[in-house]
Amino acid sequence: MGKYAPLGFFLKNCNNGTEILSFNEIETILGFPLPNSATTRREWWGNENDQTTRHTHCKEWLRSGWKVENVSLGFNVTFKKI
Repeated sequence: MGKYAPLGFFLKNCNNGTEILSFNEIETILGFPLPNSATTRREWWGNENDQTTRHTHCKEWLRSGWKVENVSLGFNVTFKKI
């Protein structure tokens, strides 16, 4: 189980088509603080479909059937079911 798997599990169990999670909520789900780059760089939240990517965080939400639709840095992330 990967470090970001709890976020994937959470999203997989959501029934809405859109989920808006605050950074605090995401950290609570994960059980640890997000890295600085997640709060300051929009690229951290990219939906990378390349199977060779080392970014395990994006693999978790994509594998769970979700993508990041919008990011308000430092505030919240909008996930949309794909």
